[in-house]
Amino acid sequence: MEFQQRLPHSFKETVLFMLVISVLSVNIIAPLITGLEIGFSMSHWLGVLQQIPLLWLFVIALVFLTDKPSGQLANLILEPGTSFKATMLIRAMCQVFLMSLVLTVLGTWIGTRQITMAPINHFFQIWPRNFTIAFIVEGFIAQPIARSVMAFYHRQSDATDEA
Repeated sequence: MEFQQRLPHSFKETVLFMLVISVLSVNIIAPLITGLEIGFSMSHWLGVLQQIPLLWLFVIALVFLTDKPSGQLANLILEPGTSFKATMLIRAMCQVFLMSLVLTVLGTWIGTRQITMAPINHFFQIWPRNFTIAFIVEGFIAQPIARSVMAFYHRQSDATDEA
């Protein structure tokens, strides 16, 4: 029951679910990684805010592109009967793993407004940090909040249907 109440059931609910996750993720992860990379300041934060709409579009596209491969990867790790929370955490880890591989390079290019070899040359130095930040935000902040929004939405829908 918990599984059904906390996940989207329709396309409209999927859009809401993805909107909550992506807005939270992009607005937390991008400023945090940028701050760690070039320093925390108001001017740096304002610069990141200007890049967030474009980055958000790439994140949404990447979610769709990595959904099936990350699900297959998660199924290799998970055993039948694994708890809902463990399943959600492993699925988040697999999705973040694949997305962070791409966004470590693409996010740098979008953020700096230039395509250079720097994120590729330094990939193995910056990717572990980016993955860790993204996994913590996704697994412990964005996705739990989005699942809570879904549970609230389903409770409201159920109450409306019963009335």
